[in-house]
Amino acid sequence: MQHHQAQNDFRRKWDKDEYEQLAQKRITEERKKKDGKPVPPVKLAPLRHRDYKVDLESNLGRTTFITKTTPQAKMGGHYCNVCDCVVKDSVNFLDHINGKKHQRNLGMSTSVERSTLDQVKKRFEVHKKKLEEKKKKDDSEERMKELREEEEKAKAYKKEKLKEKKRKAEYDLNFEDEEMAAVMGFSKFSSSKKPH
Repeated sequence: MQHHQAQNDFRRKWDKDEYEQLAQKRITEERKKKDGKPVPPVKLAPLRHRDYKVDLESNLGRTTFITKTTPQAKMGGHYCNVCDCVVKDSVNFLDHINGKKHQRNLGMSTSVERSTLDQVKKRFEVHKKKLEEKKKKDDSEERMKELREEEEKAKAYKKEKLKEKKRKAEYDLNFEDEEMAAVMGFSKFSSSKKPH
C-alpha cells in the first residue's frame, strides 16, 4: 500500500489501480474452494417486506427462572433463531432484524428491487380497496351506533312519558279525593293541635 504526497500537499493520494488489484485478488480467493474449483458468486434476493408481525410483547411482564441448563432461546431477551443470538431489548432487536447481518442470513441483500409502473399501480389499487372496505366497515359500525343511540333515546322518552302519565294520574286522583271530601263536608286531615 503506497501513498504518494506532493511536496507541499499533505493530503494522501491513494493508488487506485493497486487497490483495484487487491480487491480483485480478494474476490478470486473468496470464490475458490479447498479443491481449487471456483465457487459461483452467491446471488442474494432483493430486500422484501416482512409478511409476519414481529412479536415484542408476548413475554412482557412475565417472570422466568434461568438456570445453567436453560437453552439460549429461553433466556431473557429476544432470541433470533436465524442468527442464533439473544438481544436484550426490543429496540436493539428491531435494529438487529433490520440489519445487514440478519438480512444476509435470510438470503437477501440490502438492495431494494426497482418496481415497475404496473406494480406501483397494482399496489395503489390494493390499498384503495383496503381503504374502501375499511370505510364501508366504519360506516356500518357508525350506522349501528347511531341506531343504538336512537333506540336508547326512544326508550328514555317512553320511560319519561310513562312517569309523566303516572304522576298526572296520581295528581288527578288526589285532586278528585279533595273535591269529594269538600263536597261531603270533610276538610283536610291535619295533625296540628288546637291551643288550650
